Amino acid sequence: MDPHQYCQERAAASGSSFYYSFVFLPPDTRHAITAFYALCRELDDVVDECHERQVAVAKLDWWRGEIERFGRGVPEHPATRALADTPRGRGIEPALLLEIVDGMAMDLEYLRYPDFKSLNLYCFRVAGVVGEVAASIFGGAHGEDDRALRRYAHELGLAFQLTNIIRDIGEDARRGRIYLPQDELARFGVAERDLLAGRDSPAFQKLMQFQYERALAHYDNAMRALPAQARRAQRPGLAMAAIYRTLLDEIRRDNFPVLRARVSLTPLRKLWLASRTWLFP
Repeated sequence: MDPHQYCQERAAASGSSFYYSFVFLPPDTRHAITAFYALCRELDDVVDECHERQVAVAKLDWWRGEIERFGRGVPEHPATRALADTPRGRGIEPALLLEIVDGMAMDLEYLRYPDFKSLNLYCFRVAGVVGEVAASIFGGAHGEDDRALRRYAHELGLAFQLTNIIRDIGEDARRGRIYLPQDELARFGVAERDLLAGRDSPAFQKLMQFQYERALAHYDNAMRALPAQARRAQRPGLAMAAIYRTLLDEIRRDNFPVLRARVSLTPLRKLWLASRTWLFP
């Protein structure tokens, strides 16, 4: 199978909000970001689908070697081959991709995070760096503005990851994972056993409101950091922000039903939000 076709099918099958943000891009940029997204899905699936830790570790080690081969221009996997086949993809620093692998590896080591500082490192690797790479593919900034663009990308990536954490609390708990910082659970009087049992409470609602406000602050920080002249080029990221922020607001409006249900937006609504943002960035 053609590497680009492989990545396109990988992205389309996921139903992710990211996919709806790519459809309006010119072909070269769309191929690069779709290949990068497919690569991230491959890495994420190692942790989600490998039930034996040693197998997952071995697969992530293989990917570290594959990223080194990508850096030398001789990748083997369809996702990295597709990435190397695009000018913007070839420009990605392998060190950034290795940082993402290290973030995925944290899921094999940590089922709990004592505080937000430790969780923030995980979010930086699996979301902030992803945001930086994606923003570099979309382009639109140089010099001083490039530094501001990286700040925007990291803030937006963190906002996305915090939204994912809120949305997936119940699902993650059923897998034995709790991404809410332990000290914050204690501060709001929410016991781990309540999360694992899916028990809602006034204390849980207050904890969720705190998490919601933190995520919202990072969306606002990202928008403030985005250079004005890069706004048009960064429309895919802004479309993703519109979708994710709408999802976050929907979760709050429904009183955070995340212990027992996974809140999502319909494909049609995602497409409408993406197209509106694309036309009126």
